[in-house]
Amino acid sequence: MGLRRKSREFALQFLFSHDFQGHSCAPEEVAQAINSFCLYFDVGEKSLEYGKQLITGICTNLEAIDTLLSAHSHNWRVERMSLVDRNILRIAVYEMQYCDQAPAQVAINEALEIAKRYSIGESVAFINGILDAVQAALQP
Repeated sequence: MGLRRKSREFALQFLFSHDFQGHSCAPEEVAQAINSFCLYFDVGEKSLEYGKQLITGICTNLEAIDTLLSAHSHNWRVERMSLVDRNILRIAVYEMQYCDQAPAQVAINEALEIAKRYSIGESVAFINGILDAVQAALQP
């Protein structure tokens, strides 16, 4: 498994936990929560940097990311999506919208691979449909 995939999985696990517990995305709370998370879970040192970048970027841009997801997830409100699917989508949308390090298609493929591992079978098609629509909307 690649280093970026490990970083994305770390971000997913953190965001799932953070979302599940209803914590805010205030920068100081997120930084403290990341440190606490790393004390209890084995997060590889090499995957930590990009994972933190994903987490802080998503938390900083959460409203814009969720607005984009809402616009392209017909008949699904973001808050009704499963925690796993919602956070996989957030990671991919953040990478597509705010990161120049990975092309949109790589972000989508990574999201689908992570969904195969952490979500249910039907979620892969659901995630793919939403991310394809987001990618089409983001293209100039």
